[in-house]
Amino acid sequence: MRRAIGQFLRIDVAPHAVSVQRVARWRFPGRAATAPETLASQQIAPSGDHPADAIANALRAVLGELNVEGWPVSFVLSDELTRMWRVTPPAGAARMADLEAAAALRFQSLYGEVPAAWQVSADWDAVQPFFAAAVPRALLAALRVVAQDCKLSTVAIEPRFVSAWNTSRHGLKQGAWFGLVHEQLLTLAATETDGKGLRAVRALPIPQGADQDWLTQTLQREALLLDMEAPSLLQVHGNAPAAWIKPATSSAQIPCSVLNGGAA
Repeated sequence: MRRAIGQFLRIDVAPHAVSVQRVARWRFPGRAATAPETLASQQIAPSGDHPADAIANALRAVLGELNVEGWPVSFVLSDELTRMWRVTPPAGAARMADLEAAAALRFQSLYGEVPAAWQVSADWDAVQPFFAAAVPRALLAALRVVAQDCKLSTVAIEPRFVSAWNTSRHGLKQGAWFGLVHEQLLTLAATETDGKGLRAVRALPIPQGADQDWLTQTLQREALLLDMEAPSLLQVHGNAPAAWIKPATSSAQIPCSVLNGGAA
């Protein structure tokens, strides 16, 4: 398959399916942005004992139908496969080992799992709280082997939320919160007052028929729990329900807009 300048593969990985998309990295002046094109997808039979192997087998099956040798690839992992949490650095932390230990202890406390089985990355900070993300080492190894076998060049392996946040964060307005909408799930990120960092991240199921009133009540409740002011705006990445994007019918409603950057 021929590759134009700036094109790469984005492979969405979830426990139940994988999907391969062709994505344009650049937008040329005077031209409309090109939407990602789905090239192929594959359902995955559930495997509680060896989920990484099941995902790898599905990837080999779907990539075997495509002539993508030599393409750069970015793997985007669903929230079900990853972990994300907030870490408070210990008082007097002076070494990276102190921060890593704090992250591992918090991880084990929240999820009850062995940290050694996960690859942890974070915006390490010895002064203020920071967020960490973890991906199973077995899954990382499986993805790298598949990429090597299929002669792909791995550019990134990221949790879905991290990928969306990195794409969208610079487009956030002052006073706005960020949301990722994907498969009836709203991953809500409360931003710090300066708009540069995250205060909290929560995944919330979107009920059937959720309208702007539901959204406003949800945002106000989350702000109350965090002892924060409610946001003046929610900016979302992904396919937000149409009812959220309509003009507010009262001043009490919190408006919602869609960020440029493509579907989740």
